[in-house]
Amino acid sequence: MNGITSHNNIRYRLAEKMAGEVTLSENPGSVLKKWRLNFKIAQNDLSAHLNMSPSVISDYESGRRLSPGTVIVSKIIKALLDIDLSRGGQKIHAYEKMLQINNGTDEIYSTYEYTTPIKLTELISLINAEIIYKGIDKQLYGFTIIDSQKTILELSSHDFQKLYGWSTERAMIFTKVSSGKSPMAAIRVTNLKPGVVVMHGLTKDTIDPLVKKMAEIDRIPLLTTRMEIEDIKKILQER
Repeated sequence: MNGITSHNNIRYRLAEKMAGEVTLSENPGSVLKKWRLNFKIAQNDLSAHLNMSPSVISDYESGRRLSPGTVIVSKIIKALLDIDLSRGGQKIHAYEKMLQINNGTDEIYSTYEYTTPIKLTELISLINAEIIYKGIDKQLYGFTIIDSQKTILELSSHDFQKLYGWSTERAMIFTKVSSGKSPMAAIRVTNLKPGVVVMHGLTKDTIDPLVKKMAEIDRIPLLTTRMEIEDIKKILQER
């Protein structure tokens, strides 16, 4: 398979994934917004590419306009991919890693995706979290629970990107941490940044002050919780 064929195949599979998620969702506008944010494309840029008013995009995403049909959804998805390609295709390339099967990571991390986002404030309440650095109240589209020790020892830099699932706007919950420095340092050296970092098992008194400083520099909300990890997983999946 040559480079062009391989790239087209990745793009097709990604478009198929995006379209399926939108059409199967009870709130397709919210999912369209999630993907636009994933690609870091402004409403104005998307609407200009589609030659339509920005208010139309806004109405679709907010649900003020009737759910878009398959033709409109296809056009929006194609536009997102075209714009990313015109910028060098960085997001398409990043999602390529998610389209590859890796059977050896199940014990290292697990991911869960939301079709309807959860607010940071709701997450804080659900998992009884302490706020180390709050930042802004973001919308989160999933969560990842990570064995920090195995991640550092066993995951390559390419595999690390898979921790983000299908959206970077997610909660990254690190288990088996001693001070929090290693997970936050790993995040600092990557291009992708999560919506919020949760250090499991730590408290305000036991987390290293440098971890808070790194979170503030990258503007990543930072939380701690001591709730049992299985309870966290169950609560967040059922919210």
